Amino acid sequence: MKILLVDDDYLLAKATAKLIERLGGHQVFITDEPVTIFQECQTGNVDLVLMDVNLPGACWNDEEISGADLARSLKTDPLTAHIPIILLTAYAMLSEQEKLLQASQADKLLTKPITDYNVFLGLITRLWEASR
Repeated sequence: MKILLVDDDYLLAKATAKLIERLGGHQVFITDEPVTIFQECQTGNVDLVLMDVNLPGACWNDEEISGADLARSLKTDPLTAHIPIILLTAYAMLSEQEKLLQASQADKLLTKPITDYNVFLGLITRLWEASR
């Protein structure tokens, strides 16, 4: 499976990618650039997106944009709507998580840090299989 990992913390993203690649055997591409996110997803080369909610400095159409905004844009684009998106956040309070998930139209929201990679990889596989 080809996974696009969107995170502004490159070191954390690199560590997460290595674990996903080693434990799950998936290919992981890391970016935090909105243009790259849309280009990669629209090519059909992405099977699943892991999207950090907080992307300080990320801009699209000259406006700052969050990971939740990017997820919603991907889910409303006919070329990318089928791609499962898991939002990742270290900051959303439990009471706000459901609203964030609904507003973003993402498939799932998980809090960071990820502590059980076997459960995490199982979720990735289930979402990907359900999208096919």
